[in-house]
Amino acid sequence: MKWLIASDLHGSATCTALLMKRFEESGAARLLLLGDILYHGPRNALPEGYNPPAVADMLNAIAARVCCLRGNCDSEVDQMVLRFPLTADYLYLPVGGHVCFATHGHVYSETRLPPLAEGDVFLYGHTHVPRCETLNGVTFMNPGSVSIPKGGSGRGYMTLDNGVFRWYTLDGRPCSAYTVPD
Repeated sequence: MKWLIASDLHGSATCTALLMKRFEESGAARLLLLGDILYHGPRNALPEGYNPPAVADMLNAIAARVCCLRGNCDSEVDQMVLRFPLTADYLYLPVGGHVCFATHGHVYSETRLPPLAEGDVFLYGHTHVPRCETLNGVTFMNPGSVSIPKGGSGRGYMTLDNGVFRWYTLDGRPCSAYTVPD
């Protein structure tokens, strides 16, 4: 099953509309959101096209295809307007003979890892900076931010298909890829 993976929408209807276009173009069966969906948070400036109700409407239109994790800017109030669960801190995805531990990155992080084996993937958002780096046998991956990129990066997302993670800019240009070893 092909997944499109994104994080840190922060209520930007402009960027979420582009993400929805990429989701449909990608042919992905599911959209995995790594948190921070509707609210921009007190440390971030308002993102372009800030309109949380419009973001909720776009995501609710495909609710049956959305898997969403809770970020530090998500709340129970947000759950009242979203038609898919937004309360889990993490989920495990099987990827070949390994697991991908997906989370937002504020509860579990690079400095507070869950138990992972060599070859597993730690997938997170929160930092707004794309990443793919293997340390001590675990690969750390981050799609960056859809709406408020940081660290000199651009807006982006990634896909997972048959054990291959691919990063893209929000305008759909491919950036890099990583294949999970068997």
